[in-house]
Amino acid sequence: MARSIRPLYDQYGAEGYYQSQSDSYENPHLPLIERLLEHNMHRLDVTGRVLDFAAGGGEVTRTLLRMGVHGVEGSDPFTWSLYEKKTGLVCHRYSFMDVVRDGLNGTYSTIISSFAMHLCPQKDLFSLTWNLFQAAPLLVIITPHKRPELEQLPGIELLWQDITEDDRGKKVRMKAYQTRRVSG
Repeated sequence: MARSIRPLYDQYGAEGYYQSQSDSYENPHLPLIERLLEHNMHRLDVTGRVLDFAAGGGEVTRTLLRMGVHGVEGSDPFTWSLYEKKTGLVCHRYSFMDVVRDGLNGTYSTIISSFAMHLCPQKDLFSLTWNLFQAAPLLVIITPHKRPELEQLPGIELLWQDITEDDRGKKVRMKAYQTRRVSG
């Protein structure tokens, strides 16, 4: 059964929570993440490098590896050590603010961010999203909320969305985005 992280966010803040849980974090909704990835794999471009952004303990990476996807990389400024231990892969340490300020190094076919981007301060969300799109044409968000609603940002287009839920009715969404095409 999934335990609620929200009270711990309220107590420590999101950053404080992940710093304190950096060696033991496991997303309690892993089965829903796996279900969404498995159901939508045909929609994802995993032919190039894939970035698991704000990767936690590597739940997305481990699922993709199990499904035979190669070229997966992770990034998390707090749980990088746990990611490396659980996946056997090196983890970048990009934070939201690192990407807002400097973007990413390299390019990817897809960036997947699971249970993280809804934590980005609203004032930084456009810059973060835009800079992620400078590194990849497809941005996939897995979220326990409707947030972030990147389709509300200028120049961002929602391609598709899928929703799954557990036996208690807890919903998790997968949303895929690209930059809006300008017709000329």
